[in-house]
Amino acid sequence: MAYKEGQPQAVLREAYEPPAYLLDHTDLIFELAEGVTEVTAALALRRAPGQGAAPLVLQGQDLELLGLALDGVPLSGNEYRIEGDTIVVPAMPEEGTLTIKTRIFPEKNTALEGLYRSGGMYCTQCEAEGFRRITYSLDRPDVLSRYRTTIRGDGAVLPIMLSNGNEVSRQTLADGRQEVVWEDPFPKPSYLFALVAGDLQWIEDRFVTVSGREVTLRIYTEPHNIAQVDYAMDALKRSMRWDEETYGREYDLDIFMIVAVDDFNMGAMENKGLNIFNTSCVLATPEFTTDLGFQRVEAVVAHEYFHNWSGNRVTCRDWFQLSLKEGFTVLRDAQFSADQNSPTVKRIEDARFLRTAQFAEDASPMAHPVRPDSYLEISNFYTLTVYEKGAEVVRMMRTLLGAEAFRRGTDLYFDRHDGQAATCEDFVLSLEAASGADLAQFRRWYSQAGTPVVSVQSAYAAPSP
Repeated sequence: MAYKEGQPQAVLREAYEPPAYLLDHTDLIFELAEGVTEVTAALALRRAPGQGAAPLVLQGQDLELLGLALDGVPLSGNEYRIEGDTIVVPAMPEEGTLTIKTRIFPEKNTALEGLYRSGGMYCTQCEAEGFRRITYSLDRPDVLSRYRTTIRGDGAVLPIMLSNGNEVSRQTLADGRQEVVWEDPFPKPSYLFALVAGDLQWIEDRFVTVSGREVTLRIYTEPHNIAQVDYAMDALKRSMRWDEETYGREYDLDIFMIVAVDDFNMGAMENKGLNIFNTSCVLATPEFTTDLGFQRVEAVVAHEYFHNWSGNRVTCRDWFQLSLKEGFTVLRDAQFSADQNSPTVKRIEDARFLRTAQFAEDASPMAHPVRPDSYLEISNFYTLTVYEKGAEVVRMMRTLLGAEAFRRGTDLYFDRHDGQAATCEDFVLSLEAASGADLAQFRRWYSQAGTPVVSVQSAYAAPSP
């Protein structure tokens, strides 16, 4: 078929190339104001080893560029060029800080990706490629950076201003606006960036980790929903303890926050230290919530929290590896729910859902492998095959290895790849290395679409008298 202008082009897994530049630190300043937001991003960049004199290419979408400077010196028009939704800096040095100033319009952002404003509240959604709607960036999951985020706005309108990591300072500026600075010490890809600002209330609790560190827990929501988040807090604390006991994963920041808002365009999102939920996934009260509703809140809170390690501390090299974080984490939240309730009932429920929903996807024209080889639009990649079937593939490996060997494998996986962007193959290799088992058969599950048909032959010989 001939290509037509505007027709989407397939992204191929086999065409993956490592990034030409690495991003050691990202310093963001948000000037939140009615109708318009200005963003200043200082990117501490260095050329990746073995990349040669490659140009720097940054992705952006629906941005108004106000300025561009390299190491404090403004770039002239002939030192960079804008090509569609990218900025290209041809003569980028091996190391330097590129400062980009952009103007965005959250109130007009009906895509609900990047930074948008709804009902008076600012909120972000950056997975998979929303961060490029905030500033020009290396918006790909294998570029990890440490973030410092400064938020400035009218404290009367926006009394709560949140971002990833720990709050490091708060002050009133000379013009009366409030400024809050957040710093995340752990490297993360841009899709895990988060910002929330608005008129919110919160409940607070404490959790003491296995090593004795005290962590502040907060759940923020709009005032009319604040009486319905107590169960989510209880589920969070149980999730944190379970992950320590079952997978040896301890929480790593001074504060963990959940924000539940009515106008969030996904179910929930695992942004580092600042999970954002649609209220449908976090509100529960005995007056109107069914048992299944309580179980759903428990499972979603656990799922997003478990991503702190299986998705955040170890993330995906590219979006073809999405099941690396989602399949593994679905298994983890299923284990948690089974331990909190009835393992037998939970397994029956999961098997029934797989057979009725995911088997249908496998039997349809939309059938695809757990790790597809191509996609046209990444947002269509969040499927039952990637999540549910991906979880069952991990479950099969766990069953074959046994709980103890599987735990050794996951410990090795986290140790090997902490702070890195990994692949499904990296996960399988860690399980093999820790157990001595050959898991080659399971590689086919990642690359072959459809529900397998199993043929069984049996023979019986009566024992000799």
